[in-house]
Amino acid sequence: MLRITAAQLNYTVGDLAGNAARMIEAARKASADQADLVVFSEMSLTAYYPADLLEEEGFMDRVEAAFETLVAASRQMPALHWAIGLPTRHEGAGKKLRNVLRVIRGGEVLLEYAKQLLPTYNVFDERRHFEPGPDVARVLRIRGVQVGLLICEDGWNDEAQDYAVNPFARMRDAAPDLVVSINASPSSIGKREQRHQIFGAASRRHGLPILYVNQVGGHDQLVYDGASFAVEPQAGVVYEAQRFAEDVRTLRFEDGRFLALGGALPPSVPEGLPALEFYRQQIVLGLRDYARRCGFRQAVVGSSGGIDSALTLALAVEALGAENVVGITMPSHFSSEGSVSDSEALCRNLGVPLKHHAIAGMVSHFTQAFESAFTAELHGVGLENLQARVRGTVLMAYSNSFGHLLLTTGNKSEISVGYCTIYGDTNGGLGLIGDLYKTEVFALSRHLNETAGREIIPQAILDKEPSAELAPGQKDADSLPPYPVLDAVLKLLIEGRRLAEPEYQQALAFVESLRADATGNALVERIRGMIARNEYKRRQSPPIIRVRARAFGSGRQLPIAAHRP
Repeated sequence: MLRITAAQLNYTVGDLAGNAARMIEAARKASADQADLVVFSEMSLTAYYPADLLEEEGFMDRVEAAFETLVAASRQMPALHWAIGLPTRHEGAGKKLRNVLRVIRGGEVLLEYAKQLLPTYNVFDERRHFEPGPDVARVLRIRGVQVGLLICEDGWNDEAQDYAVNPFARMRDAAPDLVVSINASPSSIGKREQRHQIFGAASRRHGLPILYVNQVGGHDQLVYDGASFAVEPQAGVVYEAQRFAEDVRTLRFEDGRFLALGGALPPSVPEGLPALEFYRQQIVLGLRDYARRCGFRQAVVGSSGGIDSALTLALAVEALGAENVVGITMPSHFSSEGSVSDSEALCRNLGVPLKHHAIAGMVSHFTQAFESAFTAELHGVGLENLQARVRGTVLMAYSNSFGHLLLTTGNKSEISVGYCTIYGDTNGGLGLIGDLYKTEVFALSRHLNETAGREIIPQAILDKEPSAELAPGQKDADSLPPYPVLDAVLKLLIEGRRLAEPEYQQALAFVESLRADATGNALVERIRGMIARNEYKRRQSPPIIRVRARAFGSGRQLPIAAHRP
């Protein structure tokens, strides 16, 4: 029998001392459970992903010093094996670093395995820093059990779909009793199910039980959901750790089966979250960790009385607490009565203060000064955008004066087509809903009300026709197709085959139906052009919390100055 502690922890990138302390604490719990092996996630010592911190002078010296702290701590728990992820130096040709798993016990390094498959796609860029490890399998005998060891991507290519090398096949040939995979797998809609499918299939194909240990927490744009799991060849997934939370759990591995420390595991694994609840929990954790790691306790949101700012405020309250969130309403000449009154009702429901800062006078003064300086009237888009930029300036001034994190409120539909004002409503430190299409913004807002059993977001906001309120009688529909139409086209053009198959087929069929006639085809091409023309805005916008398989940011890299036929 082997006792294994899966340590699913929330690390901070670059906080080597803090990460080492968390790992030692988890190892002590494992030792108290009389575990034989404690397993940490991929690059647990640095957290995933340190990016170009790896190249900073002295960083690897600090990594090595922190690793020696872990080695020293292991001497105090001499019976416990530690599986640790970290970057190490690499001598010889190629990159100067490797992504490595080391097993230590009693102050000694017993095994080192270097990751073979280095993802360099979507949000990943490991080949930028690391040299691939050799095509070998590493197996360690612990209490009579042959334990094979893999690192994340090495276990994702069992059908040889992405790489010529298949580390799982090599691992099978080494005949382990159990495979342990350490991971840093970022979360997006459907990702949990994809992990279960891929590793469940590999477990059945090779007849190997697998323990999959992931990290948890928000790191800039990415959120890691944890959800570590154990899978058996016949039974499939038999254990899953908590989602969006730390979880340090000791399991028994006996006769090819995973068991709870004190008996049998629960008869079934919890079902996956519905999409809307998944979005909610991912965004809340992403904001909470982003604010904490960047030194913010409080947040401020410009409250327009519209659905986007309402949802952003509601999610901020859930993440940070009502006492740490402030709304600001900034009416202009063109603001409707509901812009203020609906904001007041929303903030009452949420229990947050709403500050009032009218901008009509500031806009009027600016336009007069503009006309005097340039002998030209400020009108049209220039005047509309001025209002957004004045509001953005007010919000940034508040952030600078009181230390609040400014949350931008743009959704994916508007960001896609540039229906936003750079240096205006794009101002901020983080976007919460920038990976949600407008139709999803409405759906998630209704979901918050339904799960709360009360009206958090007022019905008047849910019923209101979307408008930027930057010109008399302005509506989004004056400039954009209806959002259900726009969102279906955007999904296909931006995410394409990264969509779940049913969603992809639905979007494809819809767009093909549009392209069947000249008017519809022209609409699709218009949307495509709007996406391309507004890349420069997205490049200068704050990071957004990723919830879908392809989000704006590091996972979508396109040139600004490019010809697109």
